[in-house]
Amino acid sequence: MQKNDIVTLQIEEINNLGCGVGHLKNPDGSRGVVVFVAGAVTGDELEARIIKVNKSYLVGRIERLLTPSPYRYDGEDCGARGCGGCIYRHVKYDHELDLKRDYVQSAFRKAGLAEVEVEAVRTTGQLTSYRNKAQYPVQNGKNGMEYGFFAGSSHRIVPVSACLLQPAIFAEIAAFVCDFCDQNHIRAYDETTGKGFLRHIYLRQGQNTGEIMLCLVANGKGFAQEGLFTSKLSEKFPQIVSVYLNTNTKNTNVVLGNEYRLLYGKAQIEDVLCGKRFRISPAAFYQVNHDACELLYGIAKEKAELSGNEILLDLYCGIGTIGLSMADRAREIVGIEIVEAAVECAKENAKRNGIENAYFYCGDASDAKKLLANAETLHGSVDGATVIMDPPRKGSTPELIEYLAARNFQRIVYVSCNPDTLVRDCVLFRSLGYEIGTVTPVDMFPRTGHVESVVCLTRK
Repeated sequence: MQKNDIVTLQIEEINNLGCGVGHLKNPDGSRGVVVFVAGAVTGDELEARIIKVNKSYLVGRIERLLTPSPYRYDGEDCGARGCGGCIYRHVKYDHELDLKRDYVQSAFRKAGLAEVEVEAVRTTGQLTSYRNKAQYPVQNGKNGMEYGFFAGSSHRIVPVSACLLQPAIFAEIAAFVCDFCDQNHIRAYDETTGKGFLRHIYLRQGQNTGEIMLCLVANGKGFAQEGLFTSKLSEKFPQIVSVYLNTNTKNTNVVLGNEYRLLYGKAQIEDVLCGKRFRISPAAFYQVNHDACELLYGIAKEKAELSGNEILLDLYCGIGTIGLSMADRAREIVGIEIVEAAVECAKENAKRNGIENAYFYCGDASDAKKLLANAETLHGSVDGATVIMDPPRKGSTPELIEYLAARNFQRIVYVSCNPDTLVRDCVLFRSLGYEIGTVTPVDMFPRTGHVESVVCLTRK
């Protein structure tokens, strides 16, 4: 095969990157080389133009759809075509949920854990406007500054007019920022030259309060028009109650730097989650889908099976949302988080909600030897605690898992945003004497390839 050859394919499945998978036929009729086609759906019959030739696979682009799949959905349009985020927006939602369950099941099966039960994916059913957070990179376009998203596996910015997953007001605010920069000769940062000022427009919203935080990520410590900017911004968008400047002068792919300066309004925005009121700082982790987060935490609470007599050890606790949502079912909550600002937010959130049995300490959950040293010195032993852990996408560490096993914690509820690292960690937990309970996937990010999962690990 060569580039630009046209082939006819029957699409057999969709992978977790959103590509349809088909095979060429060998001359003897047997199945030949695999072809990946973005935007293709299981059951499609189509003609594809070959755009990449590799020794072991081909990549095609849909040239003509001969027979559409019954799973195909063409009802949604998007102002951010090409960003690669909504890989399932062309698939009926019921089929998307099946694909996500299959993804989790397949990860366990490949690791030799085919006997682990994976439930159907739980969902709120809300497919649009569910994100409460956005980070838009910016660039200098032909007609002025543009905001958008990075195209898949690249640093090429795809300009956008709107995103179906985010509140419409986010696009309005981003457009205002770009217009202001153009009018005041503020240039976008160019990562190839290291010149320019504005790198990203970072927005957060409290869904139940409507409060919005704007953070300008900049290649510098300030700009001359700060007062004019915040004055015009607050006049046009009274929902914006907090404006920060984040300084990031490094040549790096990391979006945020370590230095924040409040330009206007409150230091934190607020939201109500699981009946509790939370303050959210710009650096603190907060789930991006409010309603699905409440669903997720409810499932984690069920799996923890708290009676009211236990200590709940909340690892990677962030601003305390998981632990505080369960405070009424535990004797004490002990939270550990590496970000100091988040720890302070967690303490403040406990106080604001009148929760007196929650204690939060700064510690690195990946450093097993020091994990509880500070907390137990200040708080006392947490032997016998029920553990809940919500690590980042890279999962936990062997050191932490071995430490938890050595401390003989009997019940560990693991909340994961990455099935592959969840399975890797479950394999280690099982080798250390833990049984893997039923896995419950939750669709925190509809139309994307991501899926959250909750599982309880218990000592044999």
